[in-house]
Amino acid sequence: MDLILWRHAEAEDGFDDLNRKLTAKGQRQAEKMAKWLTPQLQGRSVQLITSGARRSQQTLAAFSKDFLVDPRLNPGASAAAYLNCCGWPSAWNGVVIIVGHQPEIGRVASLALTGREVEWAVKKGAIWWLRQRPGPEGPQTTLRVMMTPQML
Repeated sequence: MDLILWRHAEAEDGFDDLNRKLTAKGQRQAEKMAKWLTPQLQGRSVQLITSGARRSQQTLAAFSKDFLVDPRLNPGASAAAYLNCCGWPSAWNGVVIIVGHQPEIGRVASLALTGREVEWAVKKGAIWWLRQRPGPEGPQTTLRVMMTPQML
């Protein structure tokens, strides 16, 4: 199973956290990442999940309009909730893209890669692409790609 953790792109400030929308810069960040991801995932089975926050949905909509909204990914969720939401590491034989929030995305990446939940910084609009595969001593999780919109 591949898991792509995608932090939502830059969003407007505001008090109604779930209704904050992407800025013009954030929209460009999301579009750049979606343009890069599309050929990488050509021919793969992909499941798309986002939080209930408008900015996360707008980020994922740059890639596809066909996605699930899961409030378990809303700001303040636990890293375990993120992993349970997608069934990591073995519920899906393909790629799952989750668009969510910081610090949750950093915590999920650390938990999946090291087995420990640690505060890792993830830039706005960035992805962390993890892969779980069989290894000689049991399953191995590897970081396949870490990409930011600024790198594209």
